Amino acid sequence: MLVPARLASTRLPRKPLADIGGVPMIVRVARRAAQSSAASVVVAADDAEIVAACAAHGVEALLTGREHESGSDRLAEACALLGLDDAQIVVNVQGDEPMLPPALVDAVAALLAQRDDCAMSTAAHDIAEAADFENPNIVKVVLDAKQRALYFSRAPIPWPRDARSTGDAGLGSARPLRHVGVYAYRAGFLRRFPTLARSPLETIERLEQLRVLWHGERIAVHVGAEDSGVGIDTPADLERARALYASRAGAGFA
Repeated sequence: MLVPARLASTRLPRKPLADIGGVPMIVRVARRAAQSSAASVVVAADDAEIVAACAAHGVEALLTGREHESGSDRLAEACALLGLDDAQIVVNVQGDEPMLPPALVDAVAALLAQRDDCAMSTAAHDIAEAADFENPNIVKVVLDAKQRALYFSRAPIPWPRDARSTGDAGLGSARPLRHVGVYAYRAGFLRRFPTLARSPLETIERLEQLRVLWHGERIAVHVGAEDSGVGIDTPADLERARALYASRAGAGFA
C-alpha cells in the first residue's frame, strides 16, 4: 500500500504534518492503513520533512519529486523506486483519511483482483445529508449498470430535475454516492498513468481519476454501507478529526 503526501496543500497548508492527538496526520493514516491486510505501507512524500516525521514514528517513507501534479503521478514514481511487478495490486490511501476503515481498503483491492475489465477500483457510499450532497469538498460519483464509474464531480450529481428545493436534491431514489479517496491499481497501469495526457475535465474539477475515464479506461466501484470517516480538506475538518480522536481514544484508532 502507498500513501501519497504533499506538504504544499492549498486549502490546509502543511496538512500531512497537522497534529492529531500528538501525532502527525500522515502517521495516523499510515497506522490506520496498516490495520488492513496490506503486506506493507509506504508513504510517498514530496518533502524530506514528511519523511523525517514518518521515520520518527516508525513509518516507512520514501522521497519523491516535487513536480508531480497528482497523487497518482507521485505513486507512479514510488512504484518505479520500489521495483514493483506490473501485475502487483497497489492500493492508494489518501494522506488525509485518518479514519478510513481498514476493511474498506481490503474490499477495494479484492474488487480489482476480480475485475479484469477495469484498470482501477475505488469506493463510495450513500449520501444521507443534503448539505453533503451540495458540498464541493465532497466528491460525488455516478455508476453504470456494472458498478463502474461514469463520472466524478464536486457538483451535486445526479441532479433530480424535479426536486422541489435544494433540500430535496438527490436524497430520494436517485441515490447519490460519495466517493471515498481510496484506489487500487495494478502497478503496470500506475506506471503508465503519468504518460496519459491530462484531461480538460481533470483540470476543471481537480480530480485526477477523470484522466483515467477520459482515456477510456474503466474504474470499478465498491459501494459500501459504512461511512469512510473524516476526510480532512479544511481547518474545520481538522478540528472535527481532533475532537473525534479525543472522544474515541482507545476505540481502535491508531
